[in-house]
Amino acid sequence: MANYDHDEEVLTETKEKLEKPPMYKVLLHNDDYTTMEFVVFVLNKVFKRSEAESFVIMLKVHNEGIGVAGIYTYEIAKMKADKAMNMARAQEFPFLCTIEKE
Repeated sequence: MANYDHDEEVLTETKEKLEKPPMYKVLLHNDDYTTMEFVVFVLNKVFKRSEAESFVIMLKVHNEGIGVAGIYTYEIAKMKADKAMNMARAQEFPFLCTIEKE
């Protein structure tokens, strides 16, 4: 049988509140050379958008000059934007992706 009469230490639990990381929008910019089909392909493969979502976003980019591909933490947004631009360069498209704090 344990004797608890002399236990003087008290364990306290400290909770650290973690802040959510800032989020960043990946923006696709329109140009006169990158094909609509390529933009849909990038949205589908890099940003994991459905065919329908990809088509809607591509039309927004085409008609309004800019569209949001997705919203992510900085590291993921940067990686996806770089991957999309590298794919475009491989196809010799001047496609531009930028990231912007939400």
